[in-house]
Amino acid sequence: MAKIKIAYAPSVRRLPSYLHIIRQAQRAGDYYISGTIIANELNLEPIQVRKDLAITGIIGKPKKGYPVEALVKAIEHYLGWDEIHEAVLVGAGNLGSALLGYQEFQLHGLHFVAAFDTDPSKIGKQVHGVPIFSMDSVEEGIKTYKAQIAVLTVPSPMAQATAEILVRAGVSSIWNFTNTKLKVGEDIVVQREDLSSGYALLSVMLQKVKGRLD
Repeated sequence: MAKIKIAYAPSVRRLPSYLHIIRQAQRAGDYYISGTIIANELNLEPIQVRKDLAITGIIGKPKKGYPVEALVKAIEHYLGWDEIHEAVLVGAGNLGSALLGYQEFQLHGLHFVAAFDTDPSKIGKQVHGVPIFSMDSVEEGIKTYKAQIAVLTVPSPMAQATAEILVRAGVSSIWNFTNTKLKVGEDIVVQREDLSSGYALLSVMLQKVKGRLD
């Protein structure tokens, strides 16, 4: 697996939230937005927001803030969201189908060109406009569509074997939604999403609110 360290990973994770607020200001017709306004919306410190935005290369103006149009472009460019990224989804179950229908991905340049599954009742049909093919044709399909990103939502026991097929087909990055830690080459980028971790944090916060934890 590619061991790529992002020095500003926490900042990168916050940028989409900033972008959402900035776009609201853009729709409202505002020409400038301050770091303080963004911070207040997200319960952050203004200095943290300014440090986060600094990684995009944009600089705010004293007493005015950041030019909204330029700030949107700077964040999108830094995140690579101003480019189209062809992707395939492998495992068109409940989670996979939901991801195919998530419209925000299209706004961020993630374009699903195909999905693959083993269920005969799904093969040959479409989910949210994305055609579903047999897993038997995944290598051929990835090469045909020239997809560089694969979103993996298969059952965990199938994850490693499926990942190996994806790598052979030429995929350079895998967004892994399974519970399996994938073992792939150093030149393959893997981002694992552990949905249970987010739920665990929510659950603990809920218990604190209820007074069950100190």
